[in-house]
Amino acid sequence: MSLRLAARIARAELKGGLQGFRVFLACLAFGIAAIAAVGIVREGIARGLGEQGTVLLGGDAEMSFTYRLASDDERRFMADHAVKVSEIVDFRSMAVTGTGDTAERALTQVKAVDDAYPLTGTVTLDPAMPLAEAFAPDAAGRPGGVMDGVLADRLGLRTGDAFRLGEKSFYLAAILTREPDSATGGFGLGPRSIVRNADLEGSGLLAPGSLFDSHYRLSLPAGTDLEALESAARAAFTDTGLRWRDSRRAAPGVERFVERIGAFLVLVGLAGLAVGGIGISAAVRAYLERKTAVIATLKSLGAGRWLVFQVYLLQIGALTLLGIALGLVLGTALVLGAAPLLVSRLPFPIALAPYPGPMAEAALYGVLTALVFTLWPLSRAARIRAAALYRQASGSVRGWPGAGAAIAVAVLATALVGAAAALSGMTLLTLWSAAGIVTALTVLAATAWALRRLARRLAPRARGVPLRLALGAIGGPREEAGAVILSLGLGLTVLAAMGQIDANLRAAIARDLPERAPSYFFVDIQDDQLPAFLNRLAAEPAVDNVETAPMLRGVITRINGQEARTVAGEHWVLRGDRGVTYADRPPASTTITAGTWWPEAYSGPPQLSFAREEAEELGLKLGDRLTVNILGRDIEAEITSFREVDFSTAGIGFVMLMNPAAVAGAPHSHIATVHTAPEAEARLLRDVAGAFPNITAIRVRDAIARVTEALNAIAAATAGAALVTLATGFVVLIGAAAAGEPARVYEAAVLKTLGATRARILASFALRSALLGASAGLVAVVAGGAAGWAVMHFVMDAPYSFEPASALLIVAGGVVAVLLAGLVFALRPLGARARRGFCAPRTDLPTRPRHAQSRGAWRRTG
Repeated sequence: MSLRLAARIARAELKGGLQGFRVFLACLAFGIAAIAAVGIVREGIARGLGEQGTVLLGGDAEMSFTYRLASDDERRFMADHAVKVSEIVDFRSMAVTGTGDTAERALTQVKAVDDAYPLTGTVTLDPAMPLAEAFAPDAAGRPGGVMDGVLADRLGLRTGDAFRLGEKSFYLAAILTREPDSATGGFGLGPRSIVRNADLEGSGLLAPGSLFDSHYRLSLPAGTDLEALESAARAAFTDTGLRWRDSRRAAPGVERFVERIGAFLVLVGLAGLAVGGIGISAAVRAYLERKTAVIATLKSLGAGRWLVFQVYLLQIGALTLLGIALGLVLGTALVLGAAPLLVSRLPFPIALAPYPGPMAEAALYGVLTALVFTLWPLSRAARIRAAALYRQASGSVRGWPGAGAAIAVAVLATALVGAAAALSGMTLLTLWSAAGIVTALTVLAATAWALRRLARRLAPRARGVPLRLALGAIGGPREEAGAVILSLGLGLTVLAAMGQIDANLRAAIARDLPERAPSYFFVDIQDDQLPAFLNRLAAEPAVDNVETAPMLRGVITRINGQEARTVAGEHWVLRGDRGVTYADRPPASTTITAGTWWPEAYSGPPQLSFAREEAEELGLKLGDRLTVNILGRDIEAEITSFREVDFSTAGIGFVMLMNPAAVAGAPHSHIATVHTAPEAEARLLRDVAGAFPNITAIRVRDAIARVTEALNAIAAATAGAALVTLATGFVVLIGAAAAGEPARVYEAAVLKTLGATRARILASFALRSALLGASAGLVAVVAGGAAGWAVMHFVMDAPYSFEPASALLIVAGGVVAVLLAGLVFALRPLGARARRGFCAPRTDLPTRPRHAQSRGAWRRTG
């Protein structure tokens, strides 16, 4: 019965419209829209990868090997199970045009394919032609090749022009505009070139020990059980270094990246919901303050606390559903509207649609957020006695909501964080983010409280009427300071943290790293080339440091006899192959942190020195045995020492270092790092590439530029999400300014009566807004700086330095935001007449006197 009565009363009150709840709906809708949009895009990419898995992979399944081609047994296995097989060899090389001092060189990622490529999809060329036609030899007998337009422009090539790969000449038959399996190729340091693998004979690029990967794409009969075939392949070729992929997960790297960036953006969206929650709480509190007389009347007529609570919970529940619906529609519309742009810009397929899963996730966050931020003011209003409500009919509703409400809010907040942790798939990051948001809100609330107390103390001593009035308003009984600092401060905190992290990462890449990093990496140096290579470098006066090391690649397959990933999980060291080297003695500047090095000329059972930090992350200890597959051969080695490996210098760093006898006879090449003056880099490259065409040079600054491009994309995505949070905070500011407009009208009327000019009143309002905005900005800078330090120190393991430029922008942005929100709603108070200003806070007085005899008195008091 009470619920039915509560529903009738709630329905009757909602007939009066949504006045006062526009901010409530906007805050909820913005947060829901951001989370729904991110979720739909993430789901669309997952669906696109799943539906187009065969095209993305270039076949139904793929078997891959490192530094070797498939053995005869492996080829027979593929022939027995596949309808068709395509062999691809992927490696880096230098594309060269011209000769002598006029030669141009650029790093390229070469894909050498056979006549069966591509098994699925189509390679798009400009001018349009079949790939087989592009490979046909020209009149001079040179085989054809295709390359990315960026690479062709860099080398100044046009179709028909000649270029070299290693010691073999090709001609550019066409520009490569699209390869169907580009999303599965991973991160490349250079633009793509495609040639026929048979045409590489005599190039000197695929000598024993050269760095390359071989991929065998399989076209399978319809109905093939991919899981059973994978199990059969792994059983037949146990510990041979085989890597398997199939159309069920054609691009796991892309999926992993999208999942992580998507989860991170959802967490930023949750911060936006927290900002919106402040606006929701403020809107509910303001609404209940306008309903104090109604609540008092209901209680006077015998309504209990529970009935009052139900009435307004039902109202807010209905409005919450409306806000969630608006947010879902807005988020879906934004994604579908941007679908053509996303489809054209992303290098992998995306199937966008209003998926129910992400929408349900966003709706769940919205419901929990609304409950967390409304239960407190609802319970507080329901507990206050009728007499107290009548006494506070024109003021704010205050009081303790009760232990039950406090417990319910805590439970719901825990449920919100738990849902985010479970659905994001990144539990630890979610928990740390939630802790950061709670800490930031606590600090901001404490700042607002301290600012109000400080303003009350300073107001009587302030010089100048505008400043005194501004401080008095901040320290007054209204809760404007709290709403402004909480809503704007949290949004600015997220933006400040993003700015500090981005600036520090860019500093590490753009300033610190190049000072320590080498100018070039040279790879694929053969044993018989190493002495001559070093002699040439020694003859170059600009070269000041050279380091070399033998270079092999190996896959960690087992730890103490058990499958490595079962023991240590999905650590990056276990995903794919890793660099392996060997040495009789510890290399120069090596620091052994635990264990002992093997004796010189040691020839006993294989021993291994492992990178200390990575060993700790994997849970390895001295005496553990690792099985490393190198070129199809298993080597089980005992870990006898740990050593420091600093990858941040971009120098030579190997996770695994073995005794020489352990890998004796394994074909391999050498790697070298060379430090030289920037002005000598081009000359050095010409000299080395001219003498050793098979050696590939990787310019470190170019590699850094590629990393910076990826960093720019991530920074743009996170900044966009942070701006949504800031936009939600601005909506809350607008709501707080709108709610305070009647009080400003009254205040302006009093000041005008006392002789204040519009300029002085405007200065008072502007100073108030500027002080609140500056306070929110300063707190955001401190909190964002702390968050940036934590991420750089604990996540990136990199030094942190405070970046003042973005901090100043944050403070200035806070001041401008509050000024804009406050001054927009200062126009009516400035233009209001004094008499209307006096009657503004009193709703029981007529706006004009009914009788002529009272007009004179009205004017005298107005």
